[in-house]
Amino acid sequence: MGPDRSTFPLFPPKVRGVESADASYQYPLEIGFEYFRLDRSFLSAEPGRGMLRWRSLLPPVLDELSLGEGGTPLIEIPGQAGQANVYLKDESRNPTFSHKDRLNLCVVSAAKICGARGIVAASTGNHGISTAAYAAKAGLSCIILVPERFSKSYFAALNAYGAYAVPVRADCKFEILGKFVSELGFHPTSNSTRYHTGHSFGPEGYKTIAYELFDQLGRAPAAVVVPTGYAELLFGIVKGFQELVELGLAGDLPQAFSAEPAGLAPLATALENGLPMAAVPAADSRLASIACTVSSYRGVWAISKSKGAALRVTDEEALNAQAKYARMGLWQELSSSAALAAVDFISLSFRNKDVVVIGTSSGTKDPIDWQTVQRVCSTMDEARSYLKDVYSYDPGPNAQ
Repeated sequence: MGPDRSTFPLFPPKVRGVESADASYQYPLEIGFEYFRLDRSFLSAEPGRGMLRWRSLLPPVLDELSLGEGGTPLIEIPGQAGQANVYLKDESRNPTFSHKDRLNLCVVSAAKICGARGIVAASTGNHGISTAAYAAKAGLSCIILVPERFSKSYFAALNAYGAYAVPVRADCKFEILGKFVSELGFHPTSNSTRYHTGHSFGPEGYKTIAYELFDQLGRAPAAVVVPTGYAELLFGIVKGFQELVELGLAGDLPQAFSAEPAGLAPLATALENGLPMAAVPAADSRLASIACTVSSYRGVWAISKSKGAALRVTDEEALNAQAKYARMGLWQELSSSAALAAVDFISLSFRNKDVVVIGTSSGTKDPIDWQTVQRVCSTMDEARSYLKDVYSYDPGPNAQ
């Protein structure tokens, strides 16, 4: 997607996007479909099969890798008269308790189909855990590049799934991840470029949230509010609704609103400055899962296409929202609670209309047991040495 409309074969997936002519930006790739071939009755498929219910609008996925992702509940949130009708799409009900399972069914399927030696990803939490689970189901080795300071419970989850956690310097992670891909034949499930491009198969899994919402409400909502880091989730949801419009099933796109940490907000920065993507200085935030310093073109497209807006949420606002909704039985991860906080910013603009908040993960996933490792890798050689010394694992010779 982006200014360059070049086309590439579906396999093997091109995993680093394409650069702009002056090499200043990296644009993600988008999977195209021949919608005219689709049977319009796909929405009436038998419920209860999770994501696989929507396979006619997904890239090739392997049924045997499914862990039962998708089909998550839509919960109405009591509100005040004259305000929006607010619902929570609770993605914490997925197999590893986050929305990332939708992405990883698609991406790990691609890796398995390609005959990859293993899986590699860089992650601070939910994505790494989900990647490790699906790699385990696929029988593939899994290396997760983790930050210098991370939760003990995160390490325990990776260890349970048999993944290898390698601490790396933040400014070295993309280079190291890229070498696992280019030199050793591992398949990435996360980004490896400065401006986020990510795996083209990933957002396709997120489209299924839009299909489910349309099915659950009987229509498209007026707005969706999405906790946003690199904006893959935001993009996937808007693309899903755009497909429903193109298929003549939905009338208009819901307005999409991103919720970012106030001290960072690269997507809001890009939109405010008329840029395709932006980078911002690092800043402390407790919203760890969405505390990104760069945005992607996907987010700019999603907000612009849907006529939505990028919203900034402070840590305090997210904490207050987390506590408020937990008292309603809805305990969401703090990063997810940023979207719950953002609903209050727009509720009066959607009086008596449906607004859906995407709840990405459970409050049980919030890190409370931080540890800082003493050995941190800054090169590929150091990462390989770490794997050998700590895990007695050799990722293998260079791929031919």
